[in-house]
Amino acid sequence: MRISTTIFLTDETVTPVRLARELEQRGFGGLYLPEHTHIPVSRRTPYPMGGELPREYGRTLDPFVALGQAAAVTERLTLGTGITLVAQHDPIDLAKQAATLDHLSGGRFTLGVGYGWNVEEAADHGVEWPTRRDRVRDRMALMRALWADESTGYAGAFGSVQASEAYPKPFQRPRGPVNGPRTLIGGGAGPKLFAHIAEYADGWLPIGGGGLTESLPKLRAAWEEAGRDPKGLQVVPYAVRPSPGKLAHYAELGIEEVVLQLPPADEPEVLRTLDAYAAYL
Repeated sequence: MRISTTIFLTDETVTPVRLARELEQRGFGGLYLPEHTHIPVSRRTPYPMGGELPREYGRTLDPFVALGQAAAVTERLTLGTGITLVAQHDPIDLAKQAATLDHLSGGRFTLGVGYGWNVEEAADHGVEWPTRRDRVRDRMALMRALWADESTGYAGAFGSVQASEAYPKPFQRPRGPVNGPRTLIGGGAGPKLFAHIAEYADGWLPIGGGGLTESLPKLRAAWEEAGRDPKGLQVVPYAVRPSPGKLAHYAELGIEEVVLQLPPADEPEVLRTLDAYAAYL
């Protein structure tokens, strides 16, 4: 099992360059970064985990800029977003960012896709909350059109693009109905989420990794019903607090990568955590 990591990198934490170098030297598999463009101070939307919203949410670095730095100082470390709030992006710009990072890193990029939880943040981007899942699906289709080898147009409910010259293309090659960077969708288990994963992604990014024994058979059924290759489905438990028993359980389920949570802290504390996580490598 490959052991990757995630962290809220901010202006107060270890830097992307220092962390990426340490992860690769120590043998960790990857680095995933979250995204929040801003956090409106009205705070009408409650924090999903309960209590006060942690300080790091409003100080998060842009993941694409930070991952670009990480890519430049590593050769094997995989690089991902966990997650990108696709509904909040212009899809033409996002397609260019994702393709560029995948191209420059030699195919090491994973686009983690999420729907978000902060209503006010999304509203400032012009997102009507009930439409966010359909917006993500539509924008992913538009991006796949730009990533296609042949100039391809797209017209959808929330955006369109003419058949265009759009380079660089992602390094990763098409697989089944999916093209572009490796794509994993985050979110809670359910029929709609699983249908979208089977339609336009490589797999699932379940936060915390709980309940997989019950959820995986349903996801696999939706995947195979969509005509996808059973061997191609990827499930990557995300933001996991590790224990030997938990990782052994994931291995029994056939999971090949798990993403461990690092503290949003300065370099000495993050390195101490990496020392502790070395037992799982």
